[in-house]
Amino acid sequence: MSLNIQKNGEQEVEQLLITLLGDSRFGSWVAGEMALGKGETIHLTNPATGQHFMSYQDAGEAIVQTAADAAMVAQKLWWAKTATARGQIMWACGAKIRQVAEEVAQLESISAGKPIRDCRVEVAKVADMFEYYGGWCDKMTGQVIPVPTSHLNYTRHEPYGVVTQITPWNAPVFTGGWQIAPAICAGNAVLLKPSELTPLSTTVLVKLIEEAGVPKGLVNVINGLGHTTGAAAIANPATKKVVFVGSPKTGGIIAAASAQRVIPCVLELGGKSANIVFNDGDLDRAVVGAQAAVFAAAGQSCVSGSRLLVQRGVYAEMVERLASATSKIPVGLPWLDDTMVGPINNLTQYQHINSLVNQGVAEGAVVASGGCRADIHGGEEGYFYRPTVLADVDNAMAVAQEEIFGPVVSVIPFDDEDEAVAIANASRFGLAGAAWTADVGRAHRMAAQVNAGTFWVNSYKAINVMSPFGGFGESGYGRSSGYEGLLEYTQTKSVWVETARDAAIQFGYSIE
Repeated sequence: MSLNIQKNGEQEVEQLLITLLGDSRFGSWVAGEMALGKGETIHLTNPATGQHFMSYQDAGEAIVQTAADAAMVAQKLWWAKTATARGQIMWACGAKIRQVAEEVAQLESISAGKPIRDCRVEVAKVADMFEYYGGWCDKMTGQVIPVPTSHLNYTRHEPYGVVTQITPWNAPVFTGGWQIAPAICAGNAVLLKPSELTPLSTTVLVKLIEEAGVPKGLVNVINGLGHTTGAAAIANPATKKVVFVGSPKTGGIIAAASAQRVIPCVLELGGKSANIVFNDGDLDRAVVGAQAAVFAAAGQSCVSGSRLLVQRGVYAEMVERLASATSKIPVGLPWLDDTMVGPINNLTQYQHINSLVNQGVAEGAVVASGGCRADIHGGEEGYFYRPTVLADVDNAMAVAQEEIFGPVVSVIPFDDEDEAVAIANASRFGLAGAAWTADVGRAHRMAAQVNAGTFWVNSYKAINVMSPFGGFGESGYGRSSGYEGLLEYTQTKSVWVETARDAAIQFGYSIE
């Protein structure tokens, strides 16, 4: 079903907010109610038209404090429920999301500029996240440790209490669910600050899970700017852990702020992942995989295979086939069903992409496809950039070292396996990687030697909530998703129970 978007999407967004939030006004969502900010005015822009479609005001410290107070109360109520009861509510969250999945996908498509086909998939995955972690609620078991004394020693996994989560603009509803579900599964409350550019779908998500039975105030969405609202949340005494998804630069600032309070943080940062094609790889699959690796979501994904390393024996053929296929990818308005690549999310990012491509050409890269703005009827003022293939790239070039975060792939030649590993690891990032080869031994060697938190063989970008995700180096630390992601939201307590009748006498103390 294609959406009928007129002008800049203002009317459609207003109707969707009334349907999903019960209110056309917009602010933060605190303790089950809309809380209108009083700070700086923030304008939201439709990436496909370049036009503002609504505004809201920065939440600021006062709303953050109200949210923190509500979170502390709700967390105690949530943790007091049985694990089974929490799991049943989380399963109901998945069902509730599925009931209005189309409306949420439409809102995401308009506000974030993502193709509607992608938004539908991501909303369905958010429902999966709550169902998956709902199943973990009554399985968070500890251990009994056979200590060499008369004690019964066992461990408990306990929540931190309140965690602050900060999510990015490239996948708002997906990253919202990705973080909320394990946090509340472990028994925590959440202060969630989405990007100020894309706050709508995350706010709707929290209202939906409240309708499914999650206590009001357990998850609060504080909408505003990072240096005001985000900083206030990190500094608030209620926050016991911080989780951030975004750029390495901002991640460093958040890590420093967390360290000042001596609280832990998880950082999921950028990437410059190496997608490696060997001479014996299946080129038909590799060409398709290379496109999916970097052009999905207009390249605005931290795991994008933005460095395509190709062995010299197939380099020319791979570049030619990839460039030809790339030129045929449908770029268009995000609400149309046949659009595969939509606009860049915002003007600043569009300019960053264009600047890096121009720098790459100046340094000697050759544009094999794209490399310029895409002219789209109905999106003349939008931030559209053609899927781009840069050939003859040296790994020292900026386009090979800096995160472009756009639909641009840099193709780099290599001679042998050792050189492929060396090039892949010559990066300050280490989020993901892949190898295309028919040699099973080589596949395992590459998986072991490439510095990456996720590595694929003969595929790319397979991600699921069941599997841990995170990076090496400047791609961050800590893990989200899977069982490892769940443990990030718990503290382990060791309990010692004396079982010996004469324990006091054994210690040699008098009982008189």
